[in-house]
Amino acid sequence: MQDKATEVTAAGIARLAGVGRAAVSNWRRRHADFPRPVGGTDTSPSFALTEVEEWLRAQGKLAEVPLRERVWQQLAGHPAGPVTALLHAGSVLLLVHDRPTEWLALSATTDDRGLAERLSAALEGVLTPRFGAPAERALATPGPTALEPSVPLLRGAAELAADIGARRAFGFLLGRHLDANPRQYTLTPPGPAALMAALAGPAATALDPACGTGALLHAVRTHGTRDRQRLYGQDTAPELAALTALRLALDGPSGEGEGPTVRTAAADTLLADALSDVAADVVLAHPPFNERGWGHDELAYDPRWEYGLPARTESELAWVQHALARLKDGGTAVLLMPPTVASRRSGRRIRADLLRRGALRAVIALPAGAVPPNNIPLHLWVLRRPAGPAAPGPAPELLLVDTTSLAAPGDVREKQAWAAVQDAVLDAWHTFDRAGALKERPGVARSVPVIELLDDEVDLAPARRLPPPAAGGGGAAELTAVREDLAGTLRLTTKLTPKSAVPAAEPARWPLTTIGELARAGALFLRTPAASGADSRTGGPARTAVPVLTDHDVLAGTAPSGTFTGDDEPFLLRAGDAVVPVVGGGATARVVDGATEGAALGRGLALLRPDPAALDPWFVAGFLRSTANNRQASSYASTATRLDVRRLQLPRLPLPEQAGYGERFKALAAFEDALRLASRLGGQLVQGLHDGLTDGTLAPE
Repeated sequence: MQDKATEVTAAGIARLAGVGRAAVSNWRRRHADFPRPVGGTDTSPSFALTEVEEWLRAQGKLAEVPLRERVWQQLAGHPAGPVTALLHAGSVLLLVHDRPTEWLALSATTDDRGLAERLSAALEGVLTPRFGAPAERALATPGPTALEPSVPLLRGAAELAADIGARRAFGFLLGRHLDANPRQYTLTPPGPAALMAALAGPAATALDPACGTGALLHAVRTHGTRDRQRLYGQDTAPELAALTALRLALDGPSGEGEGPTVRTAAADTLLADALSDVAADVVLAHPPFNERGWGHDELAYDPRWEYGLPARTESELAWVQHALARLKDGGTAVLLMPPTVASRRSGRRIRADLLRRGALRAVIALPAGAVPPNNIPLHLWVLRRPAGPAAPGPAPELLLVDTTSLAAPGDVREKQAWAAVQDAVLDAWHTFDRAGALKERPGVARSVPVIELLDDEVDLAPARRLPPPAAGGGGAAELTAVREDLAGTLRLTTKLTPKSAVPAAEPARWPLTTIGELARAGALFLRTPAASGADSRTGGPARTAVPVLTDHDVLAGTAPSGTFTGDDEPFLLRAGDAVVPVVGGGATARVVDGATEGAALGRGLALLRPDPAALDPWFVAGFLRSTANNRQASSYASTATRLDVRRLQLPRLPLPEQAGYGERFKALAAFEDALRLASRLGGQLVQGLHDGLTDGTLAPE
């Protein structure tokens, strides 16, 4: 039975029907029987989900709502809010996961109130063994009154779990919720989380004192031994501590006593540490940055400040010392830090003591864009709790790694670019961890004797100790290779330069048709950005990982740079498809070639798949790039220009005539690609020569 109280916005209706929001607005204007708003505001109304489904079916616009979409709309429109709904759904999914037969017996109850009453007692029976007594855990057992409005959602979530599994069902709902509310959460992307877990190594006991949605503890689960792990998390936000507990419990095998021991707490970690008795093998943290109210005055005599009381402006160094205090002797902590922590004068005494006592082992600079905020190249600090007094011997060294040159900010989320960053970091760390020192890897990594760092500044920023080598590490030899590539590309550019234009005897006057008309006639398949959803995702366990062609890739003429890690099926490109960015105001179109085939269609791109018996793809793409064509099909109603692809026009020409235009457009595209490559190689050569001349590795002769 569908929940009458569940509401859905215009964006949700568009997702259900696979259309754009403009289509929903058009339906509201044109159809007097379209459901009336039941909530929301004048500018953002909401509608009853059941009424919307009935109307869509009656209009032939919806055969059946996909199960996962129906469950998501029930969650998003829950009267108590999506977070409460997500906690209720996660708790029931854990019941399905641990005690499937008990859920089957409960689900036979037809009365919603009766099911809510029986379900509350059943949830208490599964949550207590998993997370401890009610007073000890962050996830409270919902009572019958709270559960009753959720019953339709819970039945749907259990049905989804029967289809794809309880873990993936919760991952889908959590990921969709995080995607829908990006500004409410500070997320650690899967790649950096996995890197932090790999730096820390396998752990029987792991702690995240700022757990958020549990990304770092989830990475610990997927790295190394998973059996009988003890996972602890704490967060100031109660809902995040509860979501982390559910995510980690569902990550384990089904059946009570089979998964990890999970304990999470909801409290301010620095001011009210609820896990002070934990001695962890590993501590991972992505703590909040630049806090002023972290407890400087209240915690002045706290025993955790073994390396010195942090200044009021150094909340990050308080988190560093908290992590060390919760480690076993010899345990490892990995924390994400803003780069200013490595050099601020107010923290130099604590940094110096961390170095002297061997607690700080590595500082690793990540490329900008690896972790939000995307405009800042964050650092990873690797720390190890000293097992005792320092042993006599050579002065200890600190590993410094700078990966900012290994991936551009716009490319770092791309799978291959991130793999290069991760491989460089782990190779340097494992070598250093075994030997205590590392031979310099120009521009990327070196170990520095601690004595060299203990000056007045104690500046630990890798960039200041690792000047980049000329042209990325190859010096004169690599610059010579770049110059040869540039010369070859310039020769190719000259060869591809378009021949002189020949004026037409008189301007052509063709009969025109629109992309919308061609799509309706079946001459091409059109997929609009509203219906495509492949793009980078930050929440929820990944099911697939394929490259994504983004609108930036089309504009720049580069290879697919995004990564699809969602639960929905990606829409894969075929050779001969034409893709068009719909936001930005530029006249751009690209024909998919063999190298791009198989990538997923990214958000912000419209796809046109011509019928080869009716349309030449290069002919289509060429005319779509017309400036006049784009102007007449563009909307300027907002701060960004948006292209209505259906209004773009093509001349009605026989296929042989299309092929003639297509060959010319294809040659122009090859010329444009050669120009782009020449520009990139020229910029690399110029910068490499500047760097080599200024760092002394190249002579001016």
